Amino acid sequence: MTMATRSFSVHDKVTRSNRILYYRLFYIIAAIVVVLDRTTKWVVQKTLPFGSYDPSNMVEVIPNFFYICHIGNTGAAWGLFHGMSFLLATFSLVALVLLYVFRKALGLRNLYIQISLGFVAGGILGNLYDRFVFNHVVDFLDVHLGFYRWPAFNVADASILIGVLFFSWISFNEEAAKKNQ
Repeated sequence: MTMATRSFSVHDKVTRSNRILYYRLFYIIAAIVVVLDRTTKWVVQKTLPFGSYDPSNMVEVIPNFFYICHIGNTGAAWGLFHGMSFLLATFSLVALVLLYVFRKALGLRNLYIQISLGFVAGGILGNLYDRFVFNHVVDFLDVHLGFYRWPAFNVADASILIGVLFFSWISFNEEAAKKNQ
């Protein structure tokens, strides 16, 4: 059995109460991401003035590389869809519904899939909360790579990226294992 095919159960019938147990790692990872995301954003909101994207108001963590700031993003990554927070919130809700609807096709009983999609769902929920409560996403992690300044991001954004990369890696390995058989 490959890493990507390991699952919780071989039973075909699943009771309603067992479904939650089958997907428990998914829920645990998603909850941890949401709590970590909200906690870090809360700390930033309480300690840094909003709009602190200029060097005089940022906290320098690693000189000339990593800073903490406090900005609001009404768009998506790299400023795409700026000002379309409602549309992005709707897209996020649709993504969560699709994760639920296609959970079997995605292999959500698999431990590794649960981890990867738990990161994705937790990140979506963290940013969705911001969009509903603040009408923007709170971004605060600011990375400078030489002359290039990476767009500020947050724990939820990083979690989505980690989850998508892990899911892609699992899928790639599963396909490679199928070809080798």
